[in-house]
Amino acid sequence: MKTAVFMGISFYSLTILIHVLIINGIIPLTWVNGGRSESLATQLPISIMNTIISIIGGFFTLFVGRNILYKGITVICWFFVVLWSFGFILQLFGTAFKKMVCSLILLLGVISNLRMAIETR
Repeated sequence: MKTAVFMGISFYSLTILIHVLIINGIIPLTWVNGGRSESLATQLPISIMNTIISIIGGFFTLFVGRNILYKGITVICWFFVVLWSFGFILQLFGTAFKKMVCSLILLLGVISNLRMAIETR
């Protein structure tokens, strides 16, 4: 379980880092969102929302790592497995940055949530 929590925290931290780099203009907008974001004004709400979701996911991961298994937690973990798996597939159809970087980060998220979902404590 410690490994799954570490992987989950790493996943959410890297996701937050990517969105901070996007907001600061270090990662070009043509590399993200399928190249559809024409300006920072259109990308900013997406990056802020994804950062908030990642912060919540990080806290959820810490919560799962410290508590006894509840059915609700298992359901949420499976939801994240499905969500991040779908996101992983979508990344494979994106830009080169999405294929080479974001897909690997999402795979880390899938594996960590899958591990937490099947864990019996």
